[in-house]
Amino acid sequence: MARRWTEKEEKEKRKELKNLYVKENKTISEIGDILHIGQSTVHQRLIRLNIPVDPSRKLHYRNIQYSVKLRKYYSNKLAEFIGIMLGDGHISHTQVTVTLGSKEDEYVQYVSKLMNEIFNTNSRICIRRTGYKVVYIGSVLAVKWLETMGLTHNKVKYQVDVPKWIFTKDSYIKNAIRGLIDTDGSVYKLKFGVQISFCNNSQPLLNSARLMLIKLGFHPSKICNNKQFYLTRQQDLKKFFKEIGFSNSKHYRRFIDFIKNNGQMSE
Repeated sequence: MARRWTEKEEKEKRKELKNLYVKENKTISEIGDILHIGQSTVHQRLIRLNIPVDPSRKLHYRNIQYSVKLRKYYSNKLAEFIGIMLGDGHISHTQVTVTLGSKEDEYVQYVSKLMNEIFNTNSRICIRRTGYKVVYIGSVLAVKWLETMGLTHNKVKYQVDVPKWIFTKDSYIKNAIRGLIDTDGSVYKLKFGVQISFCNNSQPLLNSARLMLIKLGFHPSKICNNKQFYLTRQQDLKKFFKEIGFSNSKHYRRFIDFIKNNGQMSE
């Protein structure tokens, strides 16, 4: 039997559901994906919280797809998006989502525009109660297309890997690496320099990301604790900044600030 909510919890959940279901006009399926709960649980909560259920008001009633147009060719932007998806992305049966931090407003807009261009549609952005921002589109067609590239709804369980086509061009590799670092990467200040790390729980993805950097002439560390590796050499950092860079302004600003403070990276 489910635990009874406190008065404060019930008020918060009513506000959250009312915002998603009424104000943002999301479907029960979309809400389930956003909150990571089953559709039946969403429906039960709507009833329990006295929020009228009216599916006919939904924009895509009886049609869970947007007017998505899939590209029939690979591109640098698609490679970057795949990197983003392998980092902070998620696919369900009906949605493609990217969940980003509460302080990544600029990157949220960047990812939204990238999704719009790739799928020729208008992505949406919602803010969770925790402050995290979710950029998403609803399209079974888009989900199935990404699944053909090896993406899955549980990246850790199925140990997802980088699609093979990304290895066919250096430009694809650079953009995919940027997407991976922007999402699952970090920029650290060391005592005598700066370090970029990449952390992920999929061993094949870790191996591929490291191999991609090696293929581009970098010298990443060995994989530590089966979950991360680093770029630490000054020449590697200089090369990364010039040839790959960051789309995530949070990483970009941290990198520039650390370089200035440490006096490194000079030509």
